[in-house]
Amino acid sequence: MKGPTEEEFKESIKELSEYKHRLEKELFTISQKLKMPQEKIKSIINSHKELNQIKTILSKLNNRKDITT
Repeated sequence: MKGPTEEEFKESIKELSEYKHRLEKELFTISQKLKMPQEKIKSIINSHKELNQIKTILSKLNNRKDITT
């Protein structure tokens, strides 16, 4: 079975990055509406399970892309 092309890696990374940014923005907006302190907002974003999983996946995708190109 043939592995993903460089273009497929780029598209996956782009889409996942966009999702990550939307999720961060949504968390930030909700936290601001709740009038949370900035440090607490940063802490929530940094410890968010789904965001951390996305960061890990993005890192792995970038590494695989670099290896295959």
